[in-house]
Amino acid sequence: MTATAMRREQRVVQAVARFREGGILIFLLLLILAFSLRTPQFFSGSNFRDILLDISILVIVAVGETMVILSRNIDLSVGSIVGFGAFTAAVLVKDYPHASVALIVLAGIAVGAALGLLNGLLISIGQLPAIIATLGTLFIYRGATFILGQQTTAGGQVYSEELSTAFTNLSTNSTLGIPNLIFFAAVVAVIFAYALRYTRFGRRIYAVGSNPDAAILAGVNVRRTTLTVFILSGALAGLASVLYASRFANVTTTEASGFELQVVAAVVIGGTNIFGGSGSILGTVLGALLLGTIGNYLAVSGLSQFWQLVVQGAIILIAIVVDALIGRRLQQALRTARDVSDTPPEPGGAGQPSGVRI
Repeated sequence: MTATAMRREQRVVQAVARFREGGILIFLLLLILAFSLRTPQFFSGSNFRDILLDISILVIVAVGETMVILSRNIDLSVGSIVGFGAFTAAVLVKDYPHASVALIVLAGIAVGAALGLLNGLLISIGQLPAIIATLGTLFIYRGATFILGQQTTAGGQVYSEELSTAFTNLSTNSTLGIPNLIFFAAVVAVIFAYALRYTRFGRRIYAVGSNPDAAILAGVNVRRTTLTVFILSGALAGLASVLYASRFANVTTTEASGFELQVVAAVVIGGTNIFGGSGSILGTVLGALLLGTIGNYLAVSGLSQFWQLVVQGAIILIAIVVDALIGRRLQQALRTARDVSDTPPEPGGAGQPSGVRI
């Protein structure tokens, strides 16, 4: 593929991404308007703050999942990683109450990265399908949490009074006037949005997700890239697990069960193509905001959690259908771009380079 064709394809993909993000933002604003008119107490600063706090942990994990899905994979084990990391962090704080909070955070990130590494090895080296490998590790990590609970606690639970004030303050305090949970989520989103858009590593993730064979020809190490995104996904889930334990304090071995469904929902609703190669961190954040807004409204209006699940499932289906339609249009646009770029130059014209290294 010529350098001109690759640049043209990148412009088409970016245009589609902006279209998706703009559509999600407009839909979100319309929902907020409708909810506020129907339920006036929904439209308040404190309620919007609650929404941001509720989705902060989701955003952190979803950022990692976005990179995994962009690479044409999926990680179904992130909920179990959050559960295992949260319980591990709570046990460490219980047993070592004077330990540095920063050290606990680093330990949580390390645990998550190690579990993500195992996922990555199974997929990149073991060549297992990501959905099968991470479905298996989902149960393995959850089982490991139960075993840890049996060996370290009496009833498989760590209570809030057993945790240090410094640790619980990690999620309740503020930094620069911003609640820590929101601050952590914003920093993570900004860092990885920049990395995906402006760094060689980000371009490699998109290349692997778009066309692994072409990525290899362009000099991309597909196995290394795949392994890296799973490690990063695990590390971010590990960070989220420590914040989870700090926020909810009473931690059991069943924490974050089913959380992976919310994570994947936020990524897909945010416009990331489930088959890889297209999507953005901004879209994922908007997807999480959409889920958080709907969930908050259903809670404020007094509707049952059952309807929240129904609405969430319906939104996922709609998002997938819309994404499929956009994907078809995108493929048509890319084929047109390739046809134009492959047109022989006029006699005497300057030739184009035969390839580009990513």
